Amino acid sequence: MPAIPIDPSMAVSGGEWSVAGIGDGGIPAQAGGPAGAGASDFGGVLADQIGALEKLQTQAAEGSRALAAGTAADPTEVIMAVERARLSMQLASQIRTKAVESIQEVFRTQV
Repeated sequence: MPAIPIDPSMAVSGGEWSVAGIGDGGIPAQAGGPAGAGASDFGGVLADQIGALEKLQTQAAEGSRALAAGTAADPTEVIMAVERARLSMQLASQIRTKAVESIQEVFRTQV
């Protein structure tokens, strides 16, 4: 299973983390899924949510750049976008951690 690429450039230009998109250079949108499966399967929903996370990260980075350049119309909106992106990334990280712990627990279960 390929890893999701993380863009380290965001550490100096925007949020703490950034997630690469699904498809171009990342995980194929329907990797391992049945032919013709839409966003209703687990992989499709996961891809959609990672795409939404990437969009939040991009908006926060653009807002931060605009704020630093002095071109941001509403600084509070930029701060809210950055905080939304940070909280979303923390949530995604916690979900990943809990999923890994659950899988490890299943592997430790004796039959």
